[in-house]
Amino acid sequence: MQSVAQAVERLRHLAAAEPLATLAQRFEAAGHELALVGGPVRDAFLGRPVNDLDLTTDAHPDDIIRIVRPVATAHWDIGREFGTIGAQFGDETVEITTYRSDAYDPESRKPVVAFGDTLEGDLTRRDFTMNAMALRLPSLTLVDPTGGLDDLLAGRLRTPIEPERSFSDDPLRMMRAVRFAAQLGAEVDEAALTAIRGMLDRLSIVSAERARDELVKLLSTDAPRRGLELMVDTGLAAIVLPELPALRLEVDEHAHHKDVYEHSLTVLDQAIDLERSRSTVPEPEADVVLRLAALLHDIGKPATKKVEAGGAVTFHHHDLVGAKLARKRLTALRFDRDTIKQVSRLVELHLRFFGYSDAKWTDSGVRRYVRDADALLERLHILTRADVTTRNARKAARLHGAYQELEDRIAQLSEQEELAAIRPDLDGERIMQLLGIRPGPLVGEAYRFLLETRLDEGPLGDEEAERRLREWYAGRSV
Repeated sequence: MQSVAQAVERLRHLAAAEPLATLAQRFEAAGHELALVGGPVRDAFLGRPVNDLDLTTDAHPDDIIRIVRPVATAHWDIGREFGTIGAQFGDETVEITTYRSDAYDPESRKPVVAFGDTLEGDLTRRDFTMNAMALRLPSLTLVDPTGGLDDLLAGRLRTPIEPERSFSDDPLRMMRAVRFAAQLGAEVDEAALTAIRGMLDRLSIVSAERARDELVKLLSTDAPRRGLELMVDTGLAAIVLPELPALRLEVDEHAHHKDVYEHSLTVLDQAIDLERSRSTVPEPEADVVLRLAALLHDIGKPATKKVEAGGAVTFHHHDLVGAKLARKRLTALRFDRDTIKQVSRLVELHLRFFGYSDAKWTDSGVRRYVRDADALLERLHILTRADVTTRNARKAARLHGAYQELEDRIAQLSEQEELAAIRPDLDGERIMQLLGIRPGPLVGEAYRFLLETRLDEGPLGDEEAERRLREWYAGRSV
């Protein structure tokens, strides 16, 4: 947190720079108000980078376009129905939104938008007080009608109006509360928490896409664990991601097993640490695919839990069951196909390594591991390493050492064989030419034979591969 004086000076420099200086002059000359609002003002006080320039005005969309068109590199009105106009000024992008007053129809998923008359009125309809501060331009007057600065300094997340009204107007704000708790390290005030617990059914009107986007923002924070814990504790997770609270398996004195819920959150923490430490860039973007896989990797355990004779607890095939459950949940949340495919594949593969430390794999086994992981190999490395949460230091050291050995073997074989692009020595065209066959299932069968041979024995060379192919084909034809 910066001092108030430092934050004010930072805002002063921001307002004096382009494009804000020119925009402030143009809106004032046109007889309209303009203010920097929300996140940029909050982040100036927090000492965080100001990446988005969000502005608000009493001007309506047509007037906004008329004012910015002569000086903008480009402008767009994709958010016109919500009063938002976007504009490009060189490398800077700004969004300018008409003062608003909006609410949800109790039966609708979409906000009913009404333009407002005053900056103060616009600020009171925002989600939290710390996001309801604005800097009037060009006068540089801080406007804080709901005590946002006090809440920011106290690390308190509070709604500008009664939380029941605020969350009813936009139920997604309940998820934003837990996201900001994680992102900003703030404490959600008790009135808001009570409202969330009592209004969970209101979340049903929020579209799956909006819930997904908020979940992604939470997972993209530096330390999402606090937000996820709040989702579970308030009941939000039971609606948005029910597989997460389901990991709180009952543990009794006769059937001991690791706390799967706490384990999964720890795996996520460790995966994020490894994601950063293994990155080749100083500040990598959050790997949402990896983080989803870390969070969901054990969601197959509740369905596969079995207490064996003697009290041992097993979760046979929870990797396969978990992959199916991950696919189903991510589909319901409207994730894109690539994300669904990659996350479910990582969940399916996350147990593949265990056992390597007891019986070292052959080169063929290493090749198959790389082949099966394909483009997900680095993520699988991270997920598998993060999945070691045992408190037994000797066991942890053994597993980490074994995985390092596997990674070293992959690197050595990769250098020798171009392992990252495993394919047969002969392609489909050459197979058809040698066997005198046309395109069809037989070509695929021959290709798979050569691929299996390649995985078992490594590169054969063209001459040997051709001999093996002819031998296989002759035996198949008998």
